[in-house]
Amino acid sequence: MIYGIGDLHFDPIGEKPMDVFGEKWINHKEKIIESWKSKVKDDDMVLLPGDISWGLKLSESVLDLELIDSLPGYKIISKGNHDYWWSSISKLDELKLKRTKFLYNNSHTFEDYAIVGTRGWISKDMSEFKKADEKIYNREVIRLENSIKAAEKGKKLIAMIHYPPYNQDFSANEFSNLLTKSGVEICIYGHLHAEGHRQVFEGIKNEVLYKCVSSDYIDFKLQEIVDGKGN
Repeated sequence: MIYGIGDLHFDPIGEKPMDVFGEKWINHKEKIIESWKSKVKDDDMVLLPGDISWGLKLSESVLDLELIDSLPGYKIISKGNHDYWWSSISKLDELKLKRTKFLYNNSHTFEDYAIVGTRGWISKDMSEFKKADEKIYNREVIRLENSIKAAEKGKKLIAMIHYPPYNQDFSANEFSNLLTKSGVEICIYGHLHAEGHRQVFEGIKNEVLYKCVSSDYIDFKLQEIVDGKGN
């Protein structure tokens, strides 16, 4: 089984209570852990597309990363816009987590699947998209391309991207076009909260199945991405 959940927003130092965004966030960490333990077995995989921990430094967020590592299953973590603790892959690997890997210009294989992805960026049709965003946006497209190129040949592709990989009007953009061109079967994403849920698209578009796994959108319950039969 492969599960997914994004935007854990765990708080290792107790300075970012998420219930400021609504009552449903009260005890959200406990809700996530309860769901995780009730569903995930040790030989399952959990995909975590960004915004994992509010820690500003790796030395702070290691508490959250170690907690995640201790939970059932294998895990793959990609970067979100609030993961300020994110360091180089070599630094992250030095943590020597037992069952957690990080996704950044690379790919990881799990059974019949190759997991690819990147952080992504805000869409070009957003009012806040400025000239400075162009460079970041293009770099993220390249990182997604690098990740796909690193995938083991012959494996089915699952992409994990933090930002929604489409435009505000739900039309295709450089990210979604690349997913289709590369034969990605499933793409999970997060980032959207509260009123932002209006921008959620789920379903098949241009041959890719999209699923939003932002934690508050899925009521803090891990979502099944692929069942034990590969569906």
